[in-house]
Amino acid sequence: QVQLVESGGGLVQAGGSLRLSCAASRTIFTMNGMGWYRQAPGKQRELVGKITSASGTTYVDSVKGRFTISRDNAKNTMYLQMNSLKPEDTAVYYCMWKPDPVTTYWGQGTQVTVSS
Repeated sequence: QVQLVESGGGLVQAGGSLRLSCAASRTIFTMNGMGWYRQAPGKQRELVGKITSASGTTYVDSVKGRFTISRDNAKNTMYLQMNSLKPEDTAVYYCMWKPDPVTTYWGQGTQVTVSS
């Protein structure tokens, strides 16, 4: 078992920045299958981006060039740096770890609200 705890959400004006953190209860970040998702009101949860064990990253088109995923293995923490935020980025952001095809761990989520 592993617990994932997100932090860093809040209210920010459009064009601003936030950095989200996802702390794991044990070392997992050397493994693949880590990522960030978000869910806006009335919408399905969507992938924001993923990071591999080699720190390769992929992003959904809507955040490319604005969001950056990174991690600090020594701190068992993954980050989501969000720049040039837009009102449409408003959502609850979740970190996720999928160690195998049938197992998925989610954090509790952190609210990000971007005002226009």
